[in-house]
Amino acid sequence: MTDPTARVLALLSLLESRRYWPGTELADRLGVSERTLRRDVDRLRELGYPVAAARGVGGGYQLAAGAALPPLVLDDDEAVALVVGLHAATDNEVAGVAESSIRALAKTLTLLPPRLRKRADALRSTTVFAPWRETSSTISTDVLDVVAGACHDAVRLAFSYTARDGAATERYVEPYRLVVLARRWYLLAYDLDRDDWRTFRVDRIAEPRATVAPFPPRALPSDDPAAFVRDSIGQMPRGHEIVVDVETDAATVESRIGRWATAQATGARKCRVRMTADDFEWPAFGLMVLGVDFTVRAPDEFAEYVANVGRHFATAAPSRQVPARRATTGAKASKLSSPKTT
Repeated sequence: MTDPTARVLALLSLLESRRYWPGTELADRLGVSERTLRRDVDRLRELGYPVAAARGVGGGYQLAAGAALPPLVLDDDEAVALVVGLHAATDNEVAGVAESSIRALAKTLTLLPPRLRKRADALRSTTVFAPWRETSSTISTDVLDVVAGACHDAVRLAFSYTARDGAATERYVEPYRLVVLARRWYLLAYDLDRDDWRTFRVDRIAEPRATVAPFPPRALPSDDPAAFVRDSIGQMPRGHEIVVDVETDAATVESRIGRWATAQATGARKCRVRMTADDFEWPAFGLMVLGVDFTVRAPDEFAEYVANVGRHFATAAPSRQVPARRATTGAKASKLSSPKTT
């Protein structure tokens, strides 16, 4: 490669693709001598790229962390992925990330060549990321920085924590991973006071304080931290245990609301559905989605809640507005408005 500019760009691309390159291997990939390679490395440094070098036999090069972010060399797919990723990050519960993503997105689009700008802008302008939830809970970047830094440096972490029931405690943990599920951030850590693995919601962490001394690594409770956190959340005690007999088969229940409920067959096209929830809203919604008759077995409070919802629906669509051919369906609706309990 004889063009110095093209060669330096190729060198930068190689350095970005791997953490460390032996000097001889890097020179071979570029088809130059090690002396020419050293000159090209010096040119990158003059352009602001912090290239670290290891001297001696077996020495090599790597990009080091710098005080400023120099220009990056991206291929077409990487550039488009960057734009889409920044667009998706505009829906983020970490404080300030959405605003920063919008600014970075605007700057990135202006830097793209025309052929990529059209492709990336088409994806950006035609893709809508609906907010996952309406929530007032946000994560301070200061909190996230301390927690992530403690995970990275493998140092113990102390913080104040507010539990689901509002109880405030002081925790002292060995942090391992940050896991994002359904746009919510969780910390997987070993709780030293409770001598067990725990999952903490990062938006409930306050005043995190990282120590200095590193801790010896422990074997993670699972090869997949995300799966462990997901299972931990699923096993958390809920406020209500709901039992309902529905007039459809278990396969239908599992296909429609199986993610939030378990169903056990009790007869031909009949099954018993069990759900756990902190409130009654989504279990009632799930049963409405099924569109079949059901009988609430427990608790009585849920039966009263469903009966009240049924009365509201009956008021919104009185029987005189129901076509005659749907008289049977109307009868079933009245049954839903007054479920039996035992």
